Amino acid sequence: MTMLIAATLLTAAAPQTAATKPLTRAALQAELEQARAEIATQRQQIDAQEARLRALEDRIAAAPAAPNTTLPGQVGAPPPAAIAQGSAVSSPGDPATIVQATPQPLERVGQRPTDRDRPPEVAVLGNQGSVVTRKGQLTGEVQLDYARADRNRALFRGIEVVESVLVGEFNINESRQDIFTDSFAARYGVTDKLEVGVRVPFVHRADSSVLVPVQGSTNNDAAREVDSAAKGGGLGDVEISARYQLIGAHNGLPFIVGNLQVVAPTGTDPFGVPRNASGEALKAATGSGFWGVSPSVTAILPSDPAVLFGTIGYTRNFGKGVNTIIPPVQLTYVKPGDSLSFSAGIGVALNERTSLNLGYAQTWAFGTLTRTAVTTTTTDAMTGVRSTSVTRAEQTARDLQIGRLLFGVTYRATDRASINWSVEVGATEDAPDVRTALRIPLVLLSPHP
Repeated sequence: MTMLIAATLLTAAAPQTAATKPLTRAALQAELEQARAEIATQRQQIDAQEARLRALEDRIAAAPAAPNTTLPGQVGAPPPAAIAQGSAVSSPGDPATIVQATPQPLERVGQRPTDRDRPPEVAVLGNQGSVVTRKGQLTGEVQLDYARADRNRALFRGIEVVESVLVGEFNINESRQDIFTDSFAARYGVTDKLEVGVRVPFVHRADSSVLVPVQGSTNNDAAREVDSAAKGGGLGDVEISARYQLIGAHNGLPFIVGNLQVVAPTGTDPFGVPRNASGEALKAATGSGFWGVSPSVTAILPSDPAVLFGTIGYTRNFGKGVNTIIPPVQLTYVKPGDSLSFSAGIGVALNERTSLNLGYAQTWAFGTLTRTAVTTTTTDAMTGVRSTSVTRAEQTARDLQIGRLLFGVTYRATDRASINWSVEVGATEDAPDVRTALRIPLVLLSPHP
């Protein structure tokens, strides 16, 4: 029995002695080369997998996003633990498994544009900057607009002897202007990139001014307060516009839209309204009285959920001859100054129906050119002969800097109608105090009902 046990132990120990036998240098070198070959093979497989992943990412980026699907890791997707628990471990045909594995709808802020070749529609802060109307679509728009301008100025003509001692004429002028406009507009898409439109405004305007000379500053004459007011209403200046999408957004570049607007002097001419003997208007004008052409370029850069937009433009006004007498001066020619303008802002989608906009607009209006003629009649004391002389002059008014802070909100009530409310607050002395507008665009005709 003792000899059997010893034989068994010797048999079990024999393999361990062979396993612990040291390998030769050649065997170790062969094993090292084999390990290196396996590593090289695994590296090639990893490179192939990375190339495949990059190709899949490019295909996903190029494909349109599905509205009701959720990828792993996105907001609204069920966590892996939830799928692995409960009924998710049942057989593939089990209804409970199908319900548990169905992805939940993805909650998004705003709405992703469905057409990559068209800019997203945002609540613009003016008549330009939005998406071009689609081919065959007719959009009508009702707009209510109110603007208020209130200016107070102190005028002094004379000599300043020492500080706060003035010799001459010192007047205080205060003017107010209230303009309420209701307009109707229509836009039609000739092609998917070209749009034409027209806007017909009806203006209701009230102007008032007060001129108060300071007592004793007019050659010891009693100070006289001059108060004038004028009201008017009727058709304003009709606007005709065309817009064309020049460039689509690709590789991070913005959409570029070209705009052209022509203003026709269809409103009441300010040089044709009735005036009293002192030249003050008895009726307020509803138009400018001049033709104007305004080309501009708009850039729209989507950055979900925000949209950046900006516009730069130039307005060319055409002068004309007039015959208006404001005693003792006769106006013979007036040319309103041209203007250079730009605006920029951001639109943020709060949800798929509501968006908020903030921006700033600046207009540099060049001075108005005016030509006048003053007729002077003198009588010779010796002969009693009367002679008349005409003095002609030309002057240009100062430039105006009109800056405005912009705020707007848009609510998409239905697929065919939306409500846009905007506010402009004057940021410079020459700008109106406040302007607010309510716009209601409505799709009247659509090629895709």
